[in-house]
Amino acid sequence: MPSSRRREVVETLLIAIAIIGGALLLWTMRGLLILVFGAILLAVILRITARPFKDRLNLPDPVALLLAVLLVAGIFALAIVLFGHEVARQWETLRQSIPSAWQTVFQRLEAYGFAEPVRQWLQSIGSGGQGVLSGMTRFLASFTSAMADTVLVIFGGIYLAADPTLYRRGLAKLLPEAARPKLTEALDDCHGALRLWLFGRLTSMVLVGLLTGLGLWALGMPAALTLGIAAGILDFVPFIGPIIAAIPAVLLALATDPTLALWVILLYLLIQQIEGNIITPLIQKRAVELPPALLLFSLVALGLLFGALGVILAEPLTVVIYVLVKRLYVIDTLDTPTHIPGENGES
Repeated sequence: MPSSRRREVVETLLIAIAIIGGALLLWTMRGLLILVFGAILLAVILRITARPFKDRLNLPDPVALLLAVLLVAGIFALAIVLFGHEVARQWETLRQSIPSAWQTVFQRLEAYGFAEPVRQWLQSIGSGGQGVLSGMTRFLASFTSAMADTVLVIFGGIYLAADPTLYRRGLAKLLPEAARPKLTEALDDCHGALRLWLFGRLTSMVLVGLLTGLGLWALGMPAALTLGIAAGILDFVPFIGPIIAAIPAVLLALATDPTLALWVILLYLLIQQIEGNIITPLIQKRAVELPPALLLFSLVALGLLFGALGVILAEPLTVVIYVLVKRLYVIDTLDTPTHIPGENGES
């Protein structure tokens, strides 16, 4: 074999080994990668919060960021002061009521002959089935062990927000000089899309929480405030979040009266219809619209890849991937015009 041909074979082999090694490294570090994205999302939130301080008060960037961190922390602290005692009291009521409510539900199921099938189904979930939904359940259950990751995301987000240009410049230097402007433009598009997505999601969460709390209070449900807050927070996770939020409310209602449980189920279904057909379309005029099927399968795929954090961050991560595919592949590679969410400040 000629030496030139042998050199080409060796170079090709080395490139293949490098690609495979890089893919294995990324797979091994996938947990860290999702934490990095969580920190990026937090940095975007802090930069958005700091922007009015910087633009309207003409404050230096570090001072504006410090005020943004204090404002976000202050909002959480104020919420704890205003609602913490009541939420803690209602949470204790839930903690004490749900086990007995569960027993009451099983007694009612036994009366209709459904208790044993339900018990076997729950045991199959807990035994570690191999299906997608059972895997998602295990990922969600692992969320309680993520406190250290949360601290890492918080500090990482603050550092990223303090000097985003430094990290953008460092990332751009990993690419050839000719490709750097496209990367910068793509990152700007991702920032704009995430900003609009945050506006839409936070608005939806607040409205869902208010509607749920008021509706449960009107039905005479105990712990209506806590259940409403839980519904608003869990609305951050599409599809799965509303289902998880409804479970404790339905259990409590079933233990009291099956008719009340029916009204509670109807309330949650009605709120989801209001969100899907009224709130979301109104918000998406100024936010980011993702195809529902794309979001559903992204939720499952990212949950399987990254675990509980993948489920929680599935929607914003899908927004970023959606924008990158449009900018770097559809527009730049295929030369096909398409709309970019957040471009020119529009949805």
